[in-house]
Amino acid sequence: MEKENVYGEAFLRYAYGNPLGKIALHSFIKRPAFSQWYGWRMNQSASRSKIAPFLEQYDLDASEFADPIDSYRTFNEFFYRKLKPSARPIDAQPDQVVFPADGRHLAFADASKINTVFVKGQRFDIAGLLSDDKLAARYQSGSLILSRLCPVDYHRFHFPVAGKASATRVINGPLFSVSPIALRQNLSYFWQNKRTICEIQTPDCGTVIMLEIGATCVGSILQTYPANSTIEKGQEKGYFAFGGSSTILLFEPGVITLPQDFIDRSNQGIETYARMGSSMAKIST
Repeated sequence: MEKENVYGEAFLRYAYGNPLGKIALHSFIKRPAFSQWYGWRMNQSASRSKIAPFLEQYDLDASEFADPIDSYRTFNEFFYRKLKPSARPIDAQPDQVVFPADGRHLAFADASKINTVFVKGQRFDIAGLLSDDKLAARYQSGSLILSRLCPVDYHRFHFPVAGKASATRVINGPLFSVSPIALRQNLSYFWQNKRTICEIQTPDCGTVIMLEIGATCVGSILQTYPANSTIEKGQEKGYFAFGGSSTILLFEPGVITLPQDFIDRSNQGIETYARMGSSMAKIST
């Protein structure tokens, strides 16, 4: 068990726990313009000075980086850095689904029963998340995996399975934080925030839905894969510009089997840290 060193914790506790902070939250922090401004700052050459202190404070392993540290012209370039392929090997077993991103993960075998982890009694609204009642009906009782990325993490996200990936559609919305500090106030930030949705048609586990969730200070969600193309397991899908955020995977009922200890920890609200490419679940069909 580890206690997370939360980047910007004081700011989050003020914005989501203090009455004056909540006024600021709803007046301007949640608005896309605030995050665009912060992302612009991280794209300026002066932001490069933040890289060395960040590396030291969070003890990142620079040997994993695909490029030398001094090649990053801004903090944002460093933030969405690529890694050497050897740093994130992809589980090659054909019956394994892999984690889509580095981060802290929660897994639920039945999405309709997520009602105690974040806000007691508040259910996870799949229809609101997808903004499509008909599509949501197929996933209401399926498996849901939430992967939460922090600013210290590798910020590129990858496909968890092989198949054919649709174009990614965007649902616009505000940009609340999706940290546990914020979600314990209001779980619905997941289906209020700006988010992107892609459907992956697979030969072995139906159609998998992958979402990227925007959040405060996420400058952009950028897609790097060719839309409507055949993709490989572990292939890069895109990346978040500055700011931690989340991905969500939805599977139809019965198509994957999640490890029981992963489910048990998740039901207690305990996140499991894992890296992109490592085994997350087994294909059942």
